[in-house]
Amino acid sequence: MYSKKMLMSTVSVLGLVFVLSLCIGLPDANAEDEPGLCEGLPTFGCPDDCEFTQDFRLEDCKFKTRGINPFFILKPGYQVVLESEDEKSVETVLCDAKWIHIDGRRIETRVVEERAFEDDKLVEISRNYFAICKKTNAVYYFGEFSQDCDLEETGGFNPENESLCANGDEPDPAGSWEAGVDDAMPGLIMPGTPLDGARYFQEIAEEQEAVDRGEITALGLDVKVPAGHFSGCIEINDTNPSEGVCDLGEDVKKYCPGIGLVQDQELVLVEYGFVGCDDDDDDDDDDDDDDDDKWRKKWGHYHRRF
Repeated sequence: MYSKKMLMSTVSVLGLVFVLSLCIGLPDANAEDEPGLCEGLPTFGCPDDCEFTQDFRLEDCKFKTRGINPFFILKPGYQVVLESEDEKSVETVLCDAKWIHIDGRRIETRVVEERAFEDDKLVEISRNYFAICKKTNAVYYFGEFSQDCDLEETGGFNPENESLCANGDEPDPAGSWEAGVDDAMPGLIMPGTPLDGARYFQEIAEEQEAVDRGEITALGLDVKVPAGHFSGCIEINDTNPSEGVCDLGEDVKKYCPGIGLVQDQELVLVEYGFVGCDDDDDDDDDDDDDDDDKWRKKWGHYHRRF
């Protein structure tokens, strides 16, 4: 039996806990209802920015420039082609590398080129910088150099000289950013282990207006596109605080194991495989040279060459 003194003590403690709970707010309160919850954390334009991971403990990572995350293939020569009714995107993992200088470190990254077409005319070329954390197999995004030739304003790129737009203007570099420049930091483009509901920044470059966010909104999806029928896929919703895009559903991407990106809004995968690039002499790929047989055993299909 509890003594009277113990019961009174218990009641007093419970009363104190109740009063404190009124002062600090209930555990399930929304971030925007608690002004102090985001205190000390940078925000970039959306009220829930502080709920997205910004610190990835990159100091614990040793990076490699080639490898396989189930949903992001960073193997030189790998290419995916996505199309919609009037648009096309060709993404190719190049043999090129890019060195990034950040927090006293010199990190080598792999260049992935994306070429965007509208009405069969080239309108954007971007060179994106990625590296894989060996410890977690997560893929990090270190920046991009983007060049755009708006179709209506410039006629797209000059097909004979891609350093210029068709009307003679120089391409617009808007959207370019680089980790280590103007306080920009790398973001996470693909977790090593995707978790439903995971929320994270893909870009952290406020000065360069590149602060995209990602949220995993579905796991284990079956996806059917012109290139095939795939299972075990994931869905990621992208949002962009710098453009005021905070709500889900405007920019949805789907990734499938062993393939990578298979759907980007209206764009769907029509072809995938390897094109003529091979850098098997890379110093850091000693344990990453998985051949097609190993990929087939793991994901149930071969990667085909165009």
